[in-house]
Amino acid sequence: MHVNKVSLLGQARRRFLGLSPTEATFARRGFLVGEEKARLRLEHIGITFLSGYHAALEETKLVSLAHRLGTVDNELRGFAFEGAAMGLALLDCCTPWRNDRWRSFTDHLAKPHVYMMHVGLGWALARLRRSVTPQWAKLDPLLGWLVVDGYGFHEGYFNWRRYVEQRTLPERLNGYARRVFDHGLGRSIWFVKGADVASVAIAIDAFPPVRHADLWSGIGLACAYAGGCRRAAIESLRAAAGKHLPALAQGVAFAAKTRVYAANLTPHTEMVCDVMCGQPAEDVAAITDAALENLHAHDELPAYEVWRGRIRNKFALEVTTT
Repeated sequence: MHVNKVSLLGQARRRFLGLSPTEATFARRGFLVGEEKARLRLEHIGITFLSGYHAALEETKLVSLAHRLGTVDNELRGFAFEGAAMGLALLDCCTPWRNDRWRSFTDHLAKPHVYMMHVGLGWALARLRRSVTPQWAKLDPLLGWLVVDGYGFHEGYFNWRRYVEQRTLPERLNGYARRVFDHGLGRSIWFVKGADVASVAIAIDAFPPVRHADLWSGIGLACAYAGGCRRAAIESLRAAAGKHLPALAQGVAFAAKTRVYAANLTPHTEMVCDVMCGQPAEDVAAITDAALENLHAHDELPAYEVWRGRIRNKFALEVTTT
């Protein structure tokens, strides 16, 4: 990432709130090391996230921040925006006299990465040990759930022994929010287990069955968006999901939509969409759009879950008719 001259204020913020790049290494986190290629890929993603986070601390003008993030390789740029979202949200919480950075950046300069911006807000709330509910209530009723997803990823990534190995439920969340937490937790398992399919499947099987589908959904998003393995491994992942293949495919569809919307579609995402969904990524993303038609809450389920359910049902129908 291109680094501009940093102001004294930016330097001070980086000094007090910065994180060492080693925090994103498998050695520091204690993650499973499978294939070396996967480790390097997932570590690079973590370092890119931190580069975006530090950019948000250092840049005192949002326009300058957007320019700096725009220099990141297109394939990885979403992770930099996600990190920047965490940085801006942390600054908002630390400076109550100016608490509109995240909102202003999301609404005006980060629109192509709006999904990642909401996930990054969840990182910040988890890091500060803040309740998600007050923030969520102010957000879009659909995208706001991605904040809970980000919260779950953070807890799985930084506290994986508690949430992945011990399978502890999040105390600050209840009801449907715990399911969305598991979407993010599932994504973190992809990193914690080094994109090793057998280890991922074993980790999910250890959870109570009621949590499996949501965890597989997170795995689908992570494997399609972050990557880290070859086609043969993705084919094995498809088989390992078993009856939860529609949930896995739903996660893949969300990843495809995120990349298509940000215009950073990759060959890897295309490959995963082909294996999991039997369609090009553009078509898979379009399924998520079609599922939004006449969307509303139903039977005490929020509209977000109705949306996900429609996508799952679409893929479940295709699995049974092929």
